Amino acid sequence: MNDIVKERYSLLIKQKAKELGFFFCGISKADFLEKEAKRLENYLKQQYHGKMSYMENHFDKRLDPRLLVDNAKSVVSLLLNYYPKETQKGEDTPKIAKYAYGKDYHHVIKKKLKELYFFINKEIGEVGGRVFVDSAPVLDKAWAEKSGLGWVGKNGNLINPKHGSFFFIAELILDIELAYDGPIKDYCGTCTRCIDACPTGAIVKPYVVDGSKCISYLTIELKDEIIPKEFKGKMENWIFGCDICQDVCPWNRFSKPTQEADFSPHENLLKMSKADWFDLTEEIFQELFKKSAVKRTKYKGLKRNIDFLK
Repeated sequence: MNDIVKERYSLLIKQKAKELGFFFCGISKADFLEKEAKRLENYLKQQYHGKMSYMENHFDKRLDPRLLVDNAKSVVSLLLNYYPKETQKGEDTPKIAKYAYGKDYHHVIKKKLKELYFFINKEIGEVGGRVFVDSAPVLDKAWAEKSGLGWVGKNGNLINPKHGSFFFIAELILDIELAYDGPIKDYCGTCTRCIDACPTGAIVKPYVVDGSKCISYLTIELKDEIIPKEFKGKMENWIFGCDICQDVCPWNRFSKPTQEADFSPHENLLKMSKADWFDLTEEIFQELFKKSAVKRTKYKGLKRNIDFLK
């Protein structure tokens, strides 16, 4: 396949991605992630993954997409904005991360990815590949960075210079060669706002996050009966996920409300008061979070997180 054809196919994919609502699409060569291999090894050695033992599995697959898709040649990375038009009110109200306001992103994005993959097979020909939304050992931020969609900031999040960091990342790994994009510069500079603002000290140094101290880990991934006492008084009212390091990031002044209707919150969610949350019943939980990512914690888990604030 010559370069002109690769460019044409890449442009087709990017145009369709935009049509489907993705606001950025970048493409990189499917290859071994050498730089990330050392980082991942050190991350696991330091036990920064806490009790997320699944991160120790499939080490090689996390670093080489060719082990996930036979004869993989290209990784197509996509960003989907979830920044809400409105957020929860009240300083003392228990809070959930903005990404979980609407419908579970796994379902919303997978549907779009399948449509994009169908389009590729229809317009380009028979193309082998797989779609990924947190569904397999793929280092999505690394691939997005390689594709020029942003840089991985000091808080461990991918930051785009035009839209900040409130977006989901997804991938298509394909067995055809395409025109590849390159990385962009890191624009964090001397800023340390995310490090200074983290109440649990999870960002142990620039670009290194101890996941076991992260409020998102403590409220979602940690399945223990109780949250460790050392974090008492440090949760800043977060009960599912945390947006602190994103909220303080100067680049998020460029965040714009999403146009994705599926990410709109349940009509009653933003009205919930502190008392409403503390009195949360399983029935209300099921109604509020019927199709939400919050269901991951189940009622028992969310109640544990709410009770920890008392």
